[in-house]
Order: sequence, then structure tokens, then C-alpha cells
Amino acid sequence: MTELDGQGGPQALADWLRLLRAPGVGPATIGRLLEVIPEPGAILRATPSQLQSAGAPASLAEAIAAVDEEAVARDLAWLEAPGHHFIPRTDPRFPPRLASLPDAPVGLFVVGDPELLCYPQLAMVGSRRPTAGGRELAFDFARTLAGHGLAITSGLALGIDGQAHEGALAAPGLTLAVCGTGLDRVYPARHHGLARRIAEEGALVSEYPPGTGPHPGHFPRRNRIIAGLSLGVLVVEAARQSGSLITARLAMEYGREVFAIPGSIHNPLARGCHRLIREGAKLVESAADVLEELAGLIELPEGVAPAPETGQGGPSGPTGNSQTDTDPERLVLLEAMGFDPVSIDRIVERSGLTAEAVSSMLLIMELEGQVASLPGGRYQRLR
Repeated sequence: MTELDGQGGPQALADWLRLLRAPGVGPATIGRLLEVIPEPGAILRATPSQLQSAGAPASLAEAIAAVDEEAVARDLAWLEAPGHHFIPRTDPRFPPRLASLPDAPVGLFVVGDPELLCYPQLAMVGSRRPTAGGRELAFDFARTLAGHGLAITSGLALGIDGQAHEGALAAPGLTLAVCGTGLDRVYPARHHGLARRIAEEGALVSEYPPGTGPHPGHFPRRNRIIAGLSLGVLVVEAARQSGSLITARLAMEYGREVFAIPGSIHNPLARGCHRLIREGAKLVESAADVLEELAGLIELPEGVAPAPETGQGGPSGPTGNSQTDTDPERLVLLEAMGFDPVSIDRIVERSGLTAEAVSSMLLIMELEGQVASLPGGRYQRLR
């Protein structure tokens, strides 16, 4: 897509890309410049004295002169592909929620539907190594919330991010993945298939031009976009030092709603959520809690009808399993397990069942999706 709708055509697009690729020039500097010189081409043609009068650093003229024209040509070639877009911050399709940030991106590269940038969104973030229960919660909450018309926004990372995208797609609903690389790359690589499905059903989004690899500093920057696009952020599982807390705190700074799912005091991945709750995040136990808080903010596009609530993410709770419900020994085992990770020895101690009986039932229940095995020989109840 080489033309910008109402934005001056291919030449203006090339100028935006040159401005974006000026080395060492950040979005905050460009944002201040655009308030004085509203056209990227005019900024590129301005003299050093004009740039300084507009509040730019003296080095900006040198940075503009150092723009890699071959890289700009590659960007333009990438944008020729179907479904590839660049949405500058002056484009009507650029999301107003994101534009209000002091360091809003110069523009966004999109693969998929750029109209979704302005769609009502809830961000879901959490640990890259969640528990089995955390993965299930992320999937179920995302599926229920997407079924009610919210787009689910996350960062395409392993763990909670991936489960949130999967849950939204299963609704079926909409999901946006904000990436810390150029959109010609997928990071992590194992999410290639997921990224393709998101591009088909939602949108991949990045402020980084094609060819940009995964740099550690890009991911905290990506988090501000996740928070900025969304009406609120839901944290599913996070350790005290989790990067997900960066997204949540940015959301608080931006005046967004912050939600956290509590967990066991023995689960280290619940401590970040508990800390957020102490700092003012809203404790949620079901998707209905989130929908209730966002009710006054959600304006669903015409034709979107909320879906009925189902599964753990909704108020109806998990569905039962007839065999488990009628097997007295399984009921005793589940009662002994509780909802925290627990060893076989502890289950035997609590239940009074034999080790052989417990091991046999756990194997069957794991195959049925009732429990999950964890590192260290522990098990956790799922439903």
C-alpha cells in the first residue's frame, strides 16, 4: 500500500519513512517538531536554523542527511504487498488513545486490518512461563472477552501473550499483536503460525520498520503501545520483576484501567498480581468483572453483538466432568489437591489414598485435562 489515504500520496509516505529512519531521532522529538512543522517533507527540507527554531536539537539536520535511502526503498517495497500498511500519526486511522501519549510513535506498520487500531481493546499480559492454570485462565478470559466484542491486544510472546491471542481467535474474535521487531520477522519464531492467523483475522502492529530484529530495548518500548492502544490491561500471572508490570504501570500512568487476577500466596507468579492489587489494580475473578468496569468506556462498532459467557472466563464457571463428579475417590483426590501445585506425597497424606491409587488417577486425569503435571513431580488441578 504505497499511498496514504488523504495524506499526500507516495511522496508523503517516503518522507514519513525517511523521518522514521533518521538515526538517533526519537518519536518525542518528532512529535514536538510536527506541532510546529506539520508536514514530514517540510521537516526534511528545513534548514538547520529552521529546525532549531522549531525546537529540534542541532544534530537533527545531520541525522536527516544520514538517512539510509536504500532502507527507505526496501520499506516502500515491503509496503507494496497486500495487507501491508504504514499509518502515520496524522492519519485519521491512527488511534486517538495512542496519539495522546507524550512519546506516541511516529507511525505504525500494520499487517492485517488497520481499522482495528481504533477498535475497543483490552490488553492481556503475563508471564512467559505461566503455570498450567495460568495458561488456561488467559485462554478462557480472552475467549470470553473477545466474544463480548473486545479486541484482545498482547505482545505475541510465549506464555500468557500467546494464550490470550489463541483465546481471542477461538471466540472467534479479534486480536492485535504488538511486536518488538519489524513485521517481516516473527519473534519468537515458534509463533509463526499464530502470527499468520492474527494477520488474517486481526492485525500485527509495530513501530519498527521492516528488517528490525529483536533488540532487548525494543520490548519495553513496545509495552507502551500495548498499554496506549487499550482501554485497560489485564495481568494474568506475573512475578514481582515481570516485564508485564511495566505494561500495567504504564497503563496506570496513561489513565487506563488495570486488572489483576489473584492467585495462591505460594505461587511466585501470583506475587506481581498481588502487588498490583495493593497498588490499586482491580481484583477480578471473572470476565464479568472486567466487562462491568469497562461498560461505560466500550462503544462497540455497529453490528457487534455480545456473546453468551462460557467457561472459566465467565460467571458460569467451569463445566463439570461426569466421571469426576460421580467417582468418590476422584472427589477425595481433588479435595486433597486444592488449587495449588502439590506433590503426590502430599496428596497421599491429605487424602488417605494409597500412592498407587493416586498415581493411577492422576495419570488418567491428566490425559482427560483435569490436572497438569508440573516440574518437580507436582500436579495442579485445572478444572
